[in-house]
Amino acid sequence: LVSQFTSSFLSSAPAQAQIIHAGQACVVKEDNISERVYTIREGDTLVLQCLVTGHPRPQVRWTKTAGSASDKFQETSVLNETLRIEKIQRLQGGRYYCKAENGVGVPAIKSIRVDVQYLDEPVLTVHQTISDVRGSFYQEKTVFLRCTVNSNPPARFIWKRGAETLSHSQDNGVDIYEPLYTQGETKVLKLKNLRPQDYASYTCQVSVRNVCSIPDKSITFQLTNTTAPPALKLSVNETLVVNPGDNITMQCSLTGGDPQPDVVWSHSPGPMPPNSLVHGGNLSLWRIRVEDSGYYNCTAINNVGNPAKKMVNLLVRSMKNATFQITPDVIKESETIQLGQDLKLSCHVDAVPQEKVVYSWYKNGKPARFSDRLLITRNDPELSPVTCSLEIIDLRFSDYGTYLCVATFQGAPIPDLSVEVNISSETVPPTISVPKGQSTITVREGSRAELQCEVRGKPKPPIIWSRVDKETPMPSGTMTMETYDGKLHLESVSREMSGTYKCQTARYNGFNIRPREALVQLNVQFPPVVEPAFQDVRQGMGRSVSLRCTMLKGSPMKVATSVWRFNGTLLAQPLVEQQDYSELKVDSVSRETSGSYECSISNDVGVSTCLFQVSAKAYSPEFYYDTPNPTLSQKQSKNYSYVLQWTQKEPDAVDPILKYRLEVRQLSQRSTIQTFIPVQKMEKGLLLEHILPNLKVPQSYEVRLTPITSFGAGDMAARIIRYMEPADQPLPFSADNTCRFEDEKICGFMQDKMDNFDWTRQNALTQNPKRTVNTGPPTDISGTPEGYYMFIEASRPRVTGDKARLISPLYNITAKYYCVSFYYHMYGKHIGSLNLLVRVRNKRAIDTQVWSLSGNRGNMWQQAHVPINPPGPFQIIFEGVRGTSYEGDIAIDDVTLKKGDCPRKPIGPNKAVALPGSGVPALHSPCLCGPLTFFLYVLLR
Repeated sequence: LVSQFTSSFLSSAPAQAQIIHAGQACVVKEDNISERVYTIREGDTLVLQCLVTGHPRPQVRWTKTAGSASDKFQETSVLNETLRIEKIQRLQGGRYYCKAENGVGVPAIKSIRVDVQYLDEPVLTVHQTISDVRGSFYQEKTVFLRCTVNSNPPARFIWKRGAETLSHSQDNGVDIYEPLYTQGETKVLKLKNLRPQDYASYTCQVSVRNVCSIPDKSITFQLTNTTAPPALKLSVNETLVVNPGDNITMQCSLTGGDPQPDVVWSHSPGPMPPNSLVHGGNLSLWRIRVEDSGYYNCTAINNVGNPAKKMVNLLVRSMKNATFQITPDVIKESETIQLGQDLKLSCHVDAVPQEKVVYSWYKNGKPARFSDRLLITRNDPELSPVTCSLEIIDLRFSDYGTYLCVATFQGAPIPDLSVEVNISSETVPPTISVPKGQSTITVREGSRAELQCEVRGKPKPPIIWSRVDKETPMPSGTMTMETYDGKLHLESVSREMSGTYKCQTARYNGFNIRPREALVQLNVQFPPVVEPAFQDVRQGMGRSVSLRCTMLKGSPMKVATSVWRFNGTLLAQPLVEQQDYSELKVDSVSRETSGSYECSISNDVGVSTCLFQVSAKAYSPEFYYDTPNPTLSQKQSKNYSYVLQWTQKEPDAVDPILKYRLEVRQLSQRSTIQTFIPVQKMEKGLLLEHILPNLKVPQSYEVRLTPITSFGAGDMAARIIRYMEPADQPLPFSADNTCRFEDEKICGFMQDKMDNFDWTRQNALTQNPKRTVNTGPPTDISGTPEGYYMFIEASRPRVTGDKARLISPLYNITAKYYCVSFYYHMYGKHIGSLNLLVRVRNKRAIDTQVWSLSGNRGNMWQQAHVPINPPGPFQIIFEGVRGTSYEGDIAIDDVTLKKGDCPRKPIGPNKAVALPGSGVPALHSPCLCGPLTFFLYVLLR
């Protein structure tokens, strides 16, 4: 094998990106001059590809905004150069962003708007009005047929009576209009003063004009003299109270409607219960449960008038949660029970229906005797609704005793609920405290914790627990938790549960007074969190390196012990230990000291580990993917050569690279050919090149490249190389393979992110119909409407001096001289300038202007040849500068870069393609300038 190896300098190149489509697009058009819109039918497959250049190879992330409804990014993103969405839905339309970044400069972000097209089935509804005319001599009936459809783009509506198409002014009895605020979604057919001939079959046909091959849809309605909206009646009351276990049937009967309405039952909140059955207009519920309560809605629809609706509020009798309250004399602001003061006992249950509960009071087992001193009140405004209170005026010793409150649903098979409260000299309000040694609880993460508060008093109320220092719920998911023994049990505690907890007395099942409260601190200990979890440490042989494992978080936040191991073996050398880190120094990196270093840090609760991989291995090479024309065909045989280029990642981090091991394997085979590539010099940014010869057309190959230093083999990089026909390559060198911008990839050219606006690719078919006249070409150089070209749009919002720059791929030096040929079109009274620059990439990029032309050059395409001799890898840049106003569009087409000198024909009659009706002014010589040019002419053949 004979191969070539060369090198040149290439600094890192920032990411650039371009979006192309490869899916089932209906059309991709330019909207409002520069916005790209991808139109696709709902249910088809969306495929967008983000073409990127840059070195190192950029990483691509796709994100999306939700369209007009929201500008927030969705959380989901795709880390792939190709975005594919099967069976796309309308809600997936919107703006898609491709973000490419490689850590050099700012990320490249490109976007495209995806417009999902659809047409739903139309809905036709009928409404009518009846009004008196001239007193009561006769009535005028007007009918409105309303047709509504969801579509994108807005649908076109066609109304038909039978087979006859109706128009707005066909006769005095027909009116067709669009209601306000319907945004093209609705058309109304108005039949004024209904006539006998108006009783007919009406069809609403909707169309999106076959966009994306979406067929038209229609709906038909038969209007008769019996057409009427639905009407309903119910067999039960609107509020229905039942007992648990009952079986009921609710009948919803139609009393009117033509055509025959559909009857539907629904339940809110939530779906229909599982023990329900709907048969026609009848709804049956068997063995009713409390959770079956709610609103049951019966709706009849026939698209005439408004739907008829009836609603039943089903209440299932129930009682739960009986509670009591002791309220000392409120007027005297007392918190204790005292003889001679008033006292109120209150009783409450949660019931359905609440107002049907009957409360009874008993004292010492006998019905309470009511008097001027013993009063019964209901609906106490100071307490929960439907609460019954027993008020004792001027409390006496004889009033001491046991009081019982019984809640009853009279005449219903619902068990009574009761609650008992004892009133005596021993009935005292509660106090609360934290047991000694229990004010701070320390536990380990994952274990069980018990927080305790002691309550004294008679009766002892429940305890309500809550968080104090955090607005977060309790482990149960609620903001508070209730306990009756004062103990809060927490299972499997986490570090997030650390903090201050408050216990306080409830105001029910006890005294209705200001709550007593106390605080308990919970400390959850957890193992340390350390960094780095893993670190790849590279260093030249013989040099020292320090390894540090740092504790970021932990409880307690202190390194108790640290243990270092090398390749699993415990290290016994002295260690540098601090409060929050442990450090180890490797005095000399060698083959013997290279390997895995593990630091285990403990804070007496748990252990976390830092892992360091120390070696003198070289980093992997970074393949250069933007090589122009990497495939070199050999016409005499079925072989091809491939130009493989790369740079070395961080070459100064380790010892000098001596050579590369190259392994090449045809994908269809297992055998590998191995060669070694010697390296004379190496520095960061040096672009290395190796030509792989005698590859078989059209086979693809896996290439593996491994740097080798005095330490040994470094990290390997692999890539797949594929055969490309010359026409598939970004920008051909030969004159017969000119870049004509016919493909969305535009031959690898990229828009400059640092300019004011972009060049636009278009042809005669995609031109904006509202574009400025008297400027810009009507077609490309070929004169066909399908041919594409690149141009700058000078209309608003552009201002004088704005620049648009189009940058070619990077080309490596394979010849001393090159010739850049292209056609330009500069027609309009406000034409600015067209400049050609060459960007040479050395240790920094240098842009040099080599050609410039300004002013109106007539309505014709003209050709320019510009010779250049760049000293290193280079790019060519077309810079369009906006003139003084909007008639200043500039276009380019048919760009060729070829080796050798430009044609050396004398400057004579310009070779130009004149366009019909052009007023061509006298041509002036363009500016040929710059140190890169030798004989810079505009040679117009």
